[in-house]
Amino acid sequence: MSIENRRDESFEETLARYPELPRLNLLKTDVQRRGVCYTENVLKNVDKDKYQLTGSNVFFSTLGARDQKNKFGIPEALVLRDGSIVITDATPIEQNPYIVDYRDGAYVLIDKDKVVEEIDFWEKPDFYGKTTSSGTPMDSIIFARPQRLNITPTSKCCFFTEGLPCRYCDLNPHINIDGVTKQKMTPQDAYETVREAIKQKGRFTTLCMTMGSDIGGKTPFDDELQYYIDVLKAIGKNFNGRFPSQVITTALNYDQLSRLHEETGLMSYTSDIEVLNEEKFNWICPGKAKHVGYREWKKRLIDAVDIFGKGYVGTGTVGGVELAKPNGFPTEEEALKNILEEAETLISKGVAVVYIVWVPRPNSVFRDQKNASLDYYAQLTLGLDKLSRKYGVTAEFDDYRRCGNHPNSDLQRI
Repeated sequence: MSIENRRDESFEETLARYPELPRLNLLKTDVQRRGVCYTENVLKNVDKDKYQLTGSNVFFSTLGARDQKNKFGIPEALVLRDGSIVITDATPIEQNPYIVDYRDGAYVLIDKDKVVEEIDFWEKPDFYGKTTSSGTPMDSIIFARPQRLNITPTSKCCFFTEGLPCRYCDLNPHINIDGVTKQKMTPQDAYETVREAIKQKGRFTTLCMTMGSDIGGKTPFDDELQYYIDVLKAIGKNFNGRFPSQVITTALNYDQLSRLHEETGLMSYTSDIEVLNEEKFNWICPGKAKHVGYREWKKRLIDAVDIFGKGYVGTGTVGGVELAKPNGFPTEEEALKNILEEAETLISKGVAVVYIVWVPRPNSVFRDQKNASLDYYAQLTLGLDKLSRKYGVTAEFDDYRRCGNHPNSDLQRI
């Protein structure tokens, strides 16, 4: 039976076929794939003082929610019993999401009227609700995951301005529709927010900084680089020497990468290639193809290993987007074979490769597409994990505690 023919199989049927996958790992993948719908009972009982709820002041809160009518004031994300975090989004009931309900004093996931799992939500950190000396709300500077500080300096991407956005992305349309565009964050605001956040002992293990691409500068992306350097230098005043940190940037050249490493306390570098196939990359990510190119993007990732070291360089893909119609792979089998072969060319050179589950966003070019089957994601998870173990490459800053958005790197703890 082809993978596509398993699209309508249940979670339990797929799980039975992959006993090597932990149940909660595959469940997390399926929840991300299908989304969630919160009952009124949840919204009535959720403790707004204890948990993080979505709001327009936080950069990533409602990015691309499948349910554009019911996306504010709901729990930010889920936590499973094994500590895995599940980044998902509100999804209309007609799209067959998991149901999140409140029953007998506990929050639970429901599928086909059956309780699948007990869950919890992300707890609100102590710095939420506070402001910097400039009066900027700290939760607009940093979006907190359970153990990671996500710093989001700006909320625009130049590829949209050029009319060349990644086709799965809805960053600029999202911020325009929801009004979450914010002024460019100052290094001082970043310094003060991190200083306040780390007062909460034992909560955070790392920080991650990312923003939309900026082509400006004498050399393309010099302006983007300089801004990262300025902010990281300010944040670094809270620490001695290098500190647990990751940036996710456009692919920088060797000289730019060297500056980023030498002038800051940064430990880990990531640049998301998004699609592991040159032809599909050119179609799906035209801005990245124009200004860097697929082969050069891969080269720059490998160059980064020389600077940051094995285990401290990574790239992410949007798992399943390579199947988008009309120019994607015609079958899931063909896509999977190609993606794993391309991934090996990077992993064998010390670049960690992780994936996120593709969600067709309602304000993206690919709004009317369908993502892959759960079986496809199960094989992608196992395939990438096998390659990582073969070459001894770990995603130090994208594991289940620090990031939690990547099914394959979740397996590193096994």
